Amino acid sequence: MGVGATNVLARVAASLGKLNGVEIEFQPCADVPYGGVIFALPALLANGLLRHTDENFSLPPGYYTTENIFLILGFLALARIKVMESLRYCAPGEWGKLLGIDRIPEVKTMRQKIDTLISNDGGKTWSAELCKEWMAETCETKYEGYYYVDGHVKVYYGKLTQLPKHYVSRERLCLKATVDYWVNAMDSQPFFLVNKAVDPGLLQVLKNDIVPRLESEVPNQPTEEQLNLNKYLHRFILVFDREAYSPDFMKEMKEKRIACMTYNKYSGEDWKTYEFIDCQIKLAGGEITDMKLAERGTMLNNGLWVREIRKLTDNGHQTSVLATDYITDFKPVAVAMFARWSQELFFKYMINQYNLDRLMTYQLESIPDTTQIVNPEFRKIDTETRSSISKLNRKLKEFGAISLTEDIEPDKVENYQKQKSKIQEEILLLKKDIEELKARRKIISRHITFQELPQNQRFDRLSTQSKYFIDTIKMIAYRAETSMANIIRDKMSHSDEARRLLQAIYNTEVDLIPDKENKTLTVRLHHLANRSTDEILSYLCESLNETQTIYPGTDLKLIYKLSSYVFQK
Repeated sequence: MGVGATNVLARVAASLGKLNGVEIEFQPCADVPYGGVIFALPALLANGLLRHTDENFSLPPGYYTTENIFLILGFLALARIKVMESLRYCAPGEWGKLLGIDRIPEVKTMRQKIDTLISNDGGKTWSAELCKEWMAETCETKYEGYYYVDGHVKVYYGKLTQLPKHYVSRERLCLKATVDYWVNAMDSQPFFLVNKAVDPGLLQVLKNDIVPRLESEVPNQPTEEQLNLNKYLHRFILVFDREAYSPDFMKEMKEKRIACMTYNKYSGEDWKTYEFIDCQIKLAGGEITDMKLAERGTMLNNGLWVREIRKLTDNGHQTSVLATDYITDFKPVAVAMFARWSQELFFKYMINQYNLDRLMTYQLESIPDTTQIVNPEFRKIDTETRSSISKLNRKLKEFGAISLTEDIEPDKVENYQKQKSKIQEEILLLKKDIEELKARRKIISRHITFQELPQNQRFDRLSTQSKYFIDTIKMIAYRAETSMANIIRDKMSHSDEARRLLQAIYNTEVDLIPDKENKTLTVRLHHLANRSTDEILSYLCESLNETQTIYPGTDLKLIYKLSSYVFQK
């Protein structure tokens, strides 16, 4: 039966196909490791861990139910069990106590269950349904209407397929990778992602994948009548970095009544310092800070009139922001653009804490023949052209730096002329090479279909079914952790340590005390570091108890307590 398998009758029935899920039955137990993750159950459920699962997923009759698998995955994510194989070194019976069963599945069984769950591609549908609900919830907050888009390069170190290489800024190397394009709220809460094994670039993904989806799914958009009455009114606001800078794209979005915010790629000369005024700004996280801001109207090269807002730093550097939001005051516009760093911090946190880049399966999928990719020949010529242009710019700089400042003497003049002549000759050769390369690049198609790619250069992509499924679980876990952090942050003197305290809670032992007569399940958390922490946990318990959460699959109401703690007001 395996280690920790005590429910013999149910397991025999499951092996004979006579059981459709084991009955959940909690037993009194003490010192359950990782038991603190049950404190996150109300938040996990509120963020959709078990919503829409019946219509999108199914498992054949057996011992474990879909509900069991989802709860296990949610708990593992919060407990920072980053690799499925780590379960080999965890007591399965102890984890089973948190689910009201004898033990959790072994690693091989877990992988089989996940493969079965994603076999009908329900993960994408499930994620899309939750995304719509998350967007609707965001509309009730101060972050309404802002959608941050950025790419995250996910490195692949395996040898099953030869993925295209991408530049990985955190490694400063070109490595085999796929690219995920994430859409987040201003406070970094994730909505959805788009995976691209063949990366067309942020601009194309915005046009072809993200904008059409946002147009159909963003709630509370203005009606056509409202848009007609106010020509400056927009549907929602896209915020992205310089990679997608394009005056034509911004103009196209303006015609769709979608506002854009991005950094100015060609900011030109600095503005006069007297144009900047001191402003007290409230950041997305609630912090108050001072900024020196200035605003002008700017005409782009395609005739589009945009707002240009600049921030002046203490060292004199000016950061230029362009926006087609013509309604909002320039202060919130600046805050919204500079809040883009919350998405970068989200990527960093998810990589470190939730192992975002970890593969859950080694399955491969074929790439559709009609997929547009960058022509390898074009990329090669383009790289040579750019390299030659860089060399030419260096030579021009070197040529301009040579000057005759000493006395005019024959030897010195001759040496000066030789240096100038040598560099001039190199410049002429480079200009000739660049002209030839540009002519060759012009006749080569920039994009081709995957079908036109030479056979020896074709590749398969990593399975996206498991990726969307597991990434959605991690999004739910992150959102659950965020909602809990927001509860306790106001009670902490160091609010930036809220997530660290929650991690300590998730890894702390609990006592489980079921009461079938009163239909309750008491979760008693052991003490943490000090009295001030206990006061915060007491407040957290009160907040969680107000949710009146019923443990899934039972009629037991969860009651959260702190072990032997009495808060003296």
